[in-house]
Amino acid sequence: MNAYSPYIKKYWKLFLLAIFFLILEAGADLMQPLLMSRIINEGVMDKNTNAILQIGLLMLIVTLSGALFASTRSIIASIVSQNFGADLRRDLYKKTQKLSFASIDSHNRASLITRMTNDVTQVQNFFNGTMRIFVKAPLICIGAIIMAVNLNIELSTTLLIIIPLVFLIIFIVMKQTFPLFSKMQIAIDNVNIRMREYLSGVRVVKAFNRYDYEFAQFEESSAELANMSTNAMKWSSLMNPAISLVLNLGLVLILWLGGRFVEADNIGVGEVIAFTTYTTQIAGALGMMSMVFMMFVRAKASAIRIAEVINEKELSEDSEFEKNLVNDSALRFENVSHIYNTDNAKPTLSDINFSVKSGEKLGIIGATGSGKSTLVNLILKFYEPNAGCIYLDDLPLNNISTKSLREKVAIVPQKAVLFSGTIFENLRWGNVCATLEEINRAAKIANIHDFIETLPDGYQSIVEQKGVNFSGGQRQRLAIARALVRQPDILILDDSLSALDAFTEREINQELAQIDKIMTRIIVAQKISSVKDCDKIIVLDYGKIAAIGSHQELIKNSKIYQEIFASQIGKLEDHYEQSS
Repeated sequence: MNAYSPYIKKYWKLFLLAIFFLILEAGADLMQPLLMSRIINEGVMDKNTNAILQIGLLMLIVTLSGALFASTRSIIASIVSQNFGADLRRDLYKKTQKLSFASIDSHNRASLITRMTNDVTQVQNFFNGTMRIFVKAPLICIGAIIMAVNLNIELSTTLLIIIPLVFLIIFIVMKQTFPLFSKMQIAIDNVNIRMREYLSGVRVVKAFNRYDYEFAQFEESSAELANMSTNAMKWSSLMNPAISLVLNLGLVLILWLGGRFVEADNIGVGEVIAFTTYTTQIAGALGMMSMVFMMFVRAKASAIRIAEVINEKELSEDSEFEKNLVNDSALRFENVSHIYNTDNAKPTLSDINFSVKSGEKLGIIGATGSGKSTLVNLILKFYEPNAGCIYLDDLPLNNISTKSLREKVAIVPQKAVLFSGTIFENLRWGNVCATLEEINRAAKIANIHDFIETLPDGYQSIVEQKGVNFSGGQRQRLAIARALVRQPDILILDDSLSALDAFTEREINQELAQIDKIMTRIIVAQKISSVKDCDKIIVLDYGKIAAIGSHQELIKNSKIYQEIFASQIGKLEDHYEQSS
């Protein structure tokens, strides 16, 4: 409930206003059978035309009032529920942007999409229904019972049989369907996961001719969803017929008893008709309540899933101790260790110690899975270390505001990510206030300006979703230019030169060296050619620093670096002889 407190505080007044008009509407509905019984007893039975006209006019006024109350309530309910749904989706979206990568990984991206769409819709529909029929149904039910008891106590004894049986049916169905609806939402997650994996890897699927396999995987997930839905609907479909059977048998009993009471002159015909009408209202209300319970069960499952995200702890909460960074961009790791899954005893990084001075060029090299990307992710606070401390400007990262940190650092990830829009808009992601001159300069450094100029629309050329209308090398260079537009103090190139040829890579490095701004560069790579000119190179091996030094020092002293050099260059020549 705490997750929904802000929305309760925001909308409770309008919610209660809608309930107020709903109560008036329910009162108007409950007046109808009573007025009808008076028409029959005082007008029809006594052949009193004036009584029929007077009571009929009163019925018309009550009906029009009920319609006015219903319209007002519907308008308020629609406004409140739609705004509530929009707020909930917005806040979930904002929350996902503040979650740590570990939290996002634990929830699964497809599941987060389901929670922001399908789950929010389920909760929103229930919230809307509460202001429409979900509160009205019990009001009508209770009101009709009271009115029926006032009409005739003896006939009302039939309700002591009907109502408990209906509630028993509802209880049994709810108990069976709640776990099924929870599993249904998970099954929807699995379907979305299959679709997301296929669409993101469609080229690989087609290249390996694995369409049949992917189709079988999707069909399995879809069949699981269908099976869960069918099981839930089986129980749901049993509820209404069972309730109708009980209520119709109750009506037969009421008419039989009512007929005997009329013969004995203990009750009038109008009271019997009014009583059967109230019983019908009770029947309709109970049927509506059964639907309410079904929607409640599904909405409750969705509400729990949404609350899990809302209550998720954010990566780094602002505190009074957080400070903005100064101009110095010195970086230091002290005894840093990190593990993605705390159940796994083997850390991804272990006992990492190194320092980089402001303006230095640091290279990080190692085999696939050695922890290179994890190390740079820790710098940006995408993840937090399980042990040790990272310092920037001699301040622990935990004492630095995330916003300030990320304004100082720019990263070019392994997989260049571009967004739908124009080239100009994509490059401006680095700095929304960047001028065209600054963007042109960054593009020239990234060796992509000349290519952009050859396009018919230049910097206004359209970038399709994920940049699929550009080659891998062009996307990487655009991503580098975007990072440079920010004019960062620390530039991280996370294996982002891998799709470039040696000549283009060398030109970009030469341009980066000419930048006037003092900038610390961290280059993550698997190619020695990408890091050999760095002031300092870290060799990672299974999450540990195997060696650290310049290219020349590592060629002499690091066996792992020698092996990498030999595998890429082909021979060590004099360097290998010196190391031996």
